[in-house]
Amino acid sequence: MRLWIKHTFVLLLTIAAASAAQAVAQTAAAQPVSASGNPYRAELAFGYTYLHSNAPPGGCGCFNLNGGNATFAWPIKAGIFAMAGDVTVAHAGNISSTGDSLTLSTFTAGGRFIPRLKHTPLQPFGQVLAGLAYSSGTLVQGSNTGTGNAGAAFAANFGGGLDLRATRRFSVRLIEADYLLTTFDNGSNNHQNNLRVSAGIVVHFDKK
Repeated sequence: MRLWIKHTFVLLLTIAAASAAQAVAQTAAAQPVSASGNPYRAELAFGYTYLHSNAPPGGCGCFNLNGGNATFAWPIKAGIFAMAGDVTVAHAGNISSTGDSLTLSTFTAGGRFIPRLKHTPLQPFGQVLAGLAYSSGTLVQGSNTGTGNAGAAFAANFGGGLDLRATRRFSVRLIEADYLLTTFDNGSNNHQNNLRVSAGIVVHFDKK
């Protein structure tokens, strides 16, 4: 059942990504336009992700995961807001004295606020996203009897970031910091408080 949920969700994400790419190609001319006459453009970002998690119940039980993320944003409402989606995959190979491993994947979508600053190459943003999280590894498979929903659980992240425009086509994501909530069963409070920090490259798209 968990494998079916995972495959179905991945299929839906693939369809959504294909639809978004088609929309970029067909409706670029209708993108919101700034006061300077330049369109606010769709963007695709890829980056490195660091996660600080407290998945084991009781005390902190903190450990770190490393991985990557990809995000997509489509501007609406004169470019001040955007629809955004995020896929993050992070892994830790030696969490406890028993050498447990964990791979955590999140698939979230929601809204992004993009305040427009004049006369600066810096672009901040804030966002609220929600979706699903998927976990695998020895930490949640077999060794912990409380992880009844290890396959899929609710996830939400709240935070923002700062981009630095390098060229018309590319920006550098200097930092993105989010509070990431996941709700896997853990035999205690059934939620995990995670800090997610990312950095990477942003690609901007337009009609050309």
